[in-house]
Parts: sequence; structure tokens; C-alpha cells
Amino acid sequence: MLGAACVAVVALTVAAVTALGHQRGDEVASLDGHPVTRDELIFHMKRLAPTVQNELRTAYHLQAPFTWSAMTGKRTALQRLEDRAFDEIREDRTTLLLAEEQGLIDSADFADLEAERTKENASRAQDIAAGRTVYGVSQFSPEEYYGHRLTELTTGLKIRLAKTPGDPLHVTDADVRKAFDADPDAWSANATTYRYSRLVVQVPKNASAAHVSALQRRVQAAGRLSAVSGEPDAELTTGTYDGSGSTGLNTHDQDLMSVLGELEPGGISPPVTGTGQLTFYQLDSRKTDEDKAFKEYAQRIRQSLVDEKFTAFLQRRADDASLDVDASAVAAINTKDVQQ
Repeated sequence: MLGAACVAVVALTVAAVTALGHQRGDEVASLDGHPVTRDELIFHMKRLAPTVQNELRTAYHLQAPFTWSAMTGKRTALQRLEDRAFDEIREDRTTLLLAEEQGLIDSADFADLEAERTKENASRAQDIAAGRTVYGVSQFSPEEYYGHRLTELTTGLKIRLAKTPGDPLHVTDADVRKAFDADPDAWSANATTYRYSRLVVQVPKNASAAHVSALQRRVQAAGRLSAVSGEPDAELTTGTYDGSGSTGLNTHDQDLMSVLGELEPGGISPPVTGTGQLTFYQLDSRKTDEDKAFKEYAQRIRQSLVDEKFTAFLQRRADDASLDVDASAVAAINTKDVQQ
């Protein structure tokens, strides 16, 4: 009986939150006719407050203690925070409205997202009480759920709007190939074989900076590591690295790639300093299997193109959206509202 009562209370709470969300008395703006509430604006202002505060401190050389009533040019810090919050609302609401159009959510209203959170948290609480596994957090804060849902919906939109030819985010095989051919070096690490020489020179503990500089000049002047392999306490070796394990590089491979990736064939690296030694690398040759590279990176290229299209598509919609602000309603928001 107690469990059923809890469920009933939760259902009534969700219904009440949703109903309140549709009251227009606390509306401070509208985006293409969709209400933006006071709660929504304050939510975004609180989220952005730390970032905006740091930016304003730097840009306007504001002295401590910081106050939102401080003048920043011709506007107060609070007014600039409100502007930033409206910018974020325009961008995020554009995503939410698109998700609503595509049937991914029932409503893009902020209050309905809060109702979703209440329902999700109640469901998680019930699962925990029943001993069932709950993945992630046990309870979402408003900020956590908002970010989680927005990310989830963005991923869903990218999939939905890229499925078939004619969809706004659709990417063809030809598009993928064109992107690869435009910059093959950016997509070739996993299919490139590097042949290199490595010269390790032991350096005395009391060696001066002049000694090290002189050694570096001799190496660079020689043009080939093999030409200076006769240096005292020097060891020359050769090696091959094929890059095929780059999805899980260990520290040594990461360090090696950071050096070889910057060299053209024949090039010698600056010395890599180690404990009591200097290491020089020379790239002897580099060979890329383009067919292998394209096959390995095609899906990643496709996703990057979808991401680019989505960003541009969303930006166009956001730019075209009409935001009407109730100046008097916004002016009623004060510093205490942001700090609560």
C-alpha cells in the first residue's frame, strides 16, 4: 500500500509541475511563440554565472568582491548575464523544438523537462528500493538531467536526420571520400608505417648547457644520425612503427608518435631529454596504405561531417528564430534570484 501511495504522490507531483509549466503568468519571453519562463531564465543564469563572472572580471578589471550590480561598460553585470542566458536558451530550445518536431519528446517546454526529471528520479528511487541495478546517478539534479537529456536528444537527432538521401544531415559515400582526399594526412595515422633511427647519447651528470648545445649542433649539422654514431657513449638503433595500435597507445608509443608525426622523411628531431641522456630521432621513411586508411577512418569521417552539418543546420534555425523579451519581467529578476 505504501508503495502505491508513493507512486500516486509522484504522479500528482508530475502533473502539478507540468500544469504550472503551462501557466503563462511567469513568462519573461517567447521564442517563435513558445513561452520562456522566469524559472527557465534563472536556471540558465545560475548555470552560466561562474563562467560569465570570470569573463567580466577579466574584461572589465572588476575588483573583489564581485557584485552583479557592477557596471560593465554601459550595462550591469547582471544584464550581461541575462543576455548570455537568452543566447543559451535560443540555442538549446532550438534543439528541443527540433526534437519535438521529430517525435523524440512530447514537449520542449522547460517545465515539462523538469516533470520528466521528477518522474525519472522517482523511477530510480523505486528501482533502488526494490534492489534493482540503477546505472549512473541515483538522483539527477536539475543541471545534470538537463545536460543529460540535451546530449541524448542531440545524438538522436543526428541519427534521425542523417538516415536517408534527402535528409538534412545525410552524408554520401562520395562526401566521405572527398573529405578524406582533401586532407589524407589527417586520417592516416593508423595506416602509416614509420621507419626511423634513434640515437641515444649518455650525458655526464656535470655536463654544462654548452656541452649539450654543442652536441645538438653537431647532430643537426651532420644531417644523418649515422654520421654521429661515433660520439662517446652513443648508441644508434633503428626501428619500425606501424601505428596500427593507435586506438590504445601506451605512453611510449604516444611519445614516439608525437616526435615522428612532426618530421618529414630525413628530418631529425630536437633532443628528447631523459635521465642522464639525450635521444634524437630521424624519420627514415613514411609509407601510408591509403586504402587501409580510408577503410579504417571512413565511419569517423562520416560522423564528423554529420556533426558539422548538424551544427550549421541548428545555427540557421536558431538565427531565424524570433525572440521577444518582456523587458519589465526580466528587470524584476535581481541578484538574489541568481544567488539563491
